[in-house]
Amino acid sequence: MSGTYNLADLFESLADAVGERTALVAGSRRLSFRDLDERADRVAAALRARGVGAGHHVGLHLYNGSEYVEAMIGCFKLRAVPINLNYRYVAAELGPLFEDADLVAIVTQADLLSVVAEATRDRRTAPAVLVVADGSAVDAGGLEVQDYEAALAAATPTRDYGPRSNDDLYVIYTGGTTGRPKGVMWRHEDLFFAGLQGGRPGGDPATHPGDVAAFARDPENAMRLVPAAPFIHGAAQLGSWIAFFTGGSVVVQPGRSFDARRLCELVGEEQVTTITLVGDAMARPIVDELSERRHDTSSLLVIASAGAILSPSVRDRLQELLPETMVLNNFGASETGHQGSAFPGTETGADGRPSFAMSEDSLVLDDDLRPIEPGSGKLGRLARGGHVPLGYYKDEAKTRERFVTIDGRRFVLPGDAATVEADGRITVYGRGVNCINTGGEKVFPEEVEEALKAHPDVFDALVVGLADERWMQRVAAVVEPRPGKAPTLEELQAHCRTLLAGYKMPRQLLLVEAVSRQPSGKPDYAWARRVLETGGHS
Repeated sequence: MSGTYNLADLFESLADAVGERTALVAGSRRLSFRDLDERADRVAAALRARGVGAGHHVGLHLYNGSEYVEAMIGCFKLRAVPINLNYRYVAAELGPLFEDADLVAIVTQADLLSVVAEATRDRRTAPAVLVVADGSAVDAGGLEVQDYEAALAAATPTRDYGPRSNDDLYVIYTGGTTGRPKGVMWRHEDLFFAGLQGGRPGGDPATHPGDVAAFARDPENAMRLVPAAPFIHGAAQLGSWIAFFTGGSVVVQPGRSFDARRLCELVGEEQVTTITLVGDAMARPIVDELSERRHDTSSLLVIASAGAILSPSVRDRLQELLPETMVLNNFGASETGHQGSAFPGTETGADGRPSFAMSEDSLVLDDDLRPIEPGSGKLGRLARGGHVPLGYYKDEAKTRERFVTIDGRRFVLPGDAATVEADGRITVYGRGVNCINTGGEKVFPEEVEEALKAHPDVFDALVVGLADERWMQRVAAVVEPRPGKAPTLEELQAHCRTLLAGYKMPRQLLLVEAVSRQPSGKPDYAWARRVLETGGHS
């Protein structure tokens, strides 16, 4: 293979080295590395026939299934860039994202085609659309579409590609801390080392691209992974690449929704060694399932949460139910990749907040961008150097804000407040005090407030996150209705569903005579949280 850390090059080296080994299990479909490589070549040929080439962006608007992985790898083979599109978004959210991402093609579910058609209705140039059949009636809405499997069947799977590069892009769209999705641009090489553990989970990173296939040839290294989160999240994608680099299998629970019982069944059926999930929203149903029914979990070595931290009670109950399994909180962001882990016995800092053993290139910086001394107790900004992204796609201002150069080295500031413990662990205080983390999904108060205030019966509104046993936080709203009106929670949810994804819906409502704001006119979120928690008494 070529001497690059290009993901398509690396995957092709795996297909050549361990081609007969199972790479992907998704429902009844089982694909070896060679099978998956061939189907990705067919995707590449189908996209190329529709004008997709190097540097073009292709939206992946799919539920979990083999198609997401095939299309992702197929894009990289062309040196195109797959773009993760949240299938929970409504058309009003997708349209601006389509424009921001400059999509030339989309691979979507039949079930989601009408949303795509609505979101692209006003675009001057319609994207090429491949549709994955799922039993839904296809409403193309005027778009020219082709069935995904038919397109693959008509394509010729050949590796007739030109040279690829370490500099090819991997873009992960994330809500970040701005409320508007932004594309984090990674070079393949940087992501390989910062986000994919250098091809060697838990060990020293590869020193040459050829090391990846050599490591994968040893069956003792093979990981068998279930990513519980959807592939629209970077954590599921990156976890799958890590599993592939071990010569192991990715076991996918197909469909739109997470099913704890089916996941537990898959652990025994496929002898899964690793589960990655997102916080209590996924861990608690697994706890309930393991408490109620016996499952074969003898193969399970690690459960790792990323994107949301497991609460101590849920983590401890998981550990009690799975005494031979390591239960980890991992830390990272779309802008940093995998940055650290909280290991049993050292999960919290001096004040009880989550504390992580982080990579050597992680620092906490003061206001002058100088490292904070361990054990000083000072609060600063978390930073990571070394292999970091290029920045945000089409957003130079936010790139300048988040990516800084210190003494000739580039760092990313993901937005988390943190401090350094005396032993070097980093204790994290969170990102954006008003950002709501509900089941691992980021919800920004402003976008929910805007949706609420678009209702004819609403005069003003503030939105905060309240502690929730299952979802970590639930979206709660304080609403000042217009005179003579009293909208119900159900009415406001129905209205908001036309503008926002379902996970952003307010789950708690309090009507007040007047919404309190600061003298400057800025929202008084502390007041809103207080009246919600006390039932209207401020």
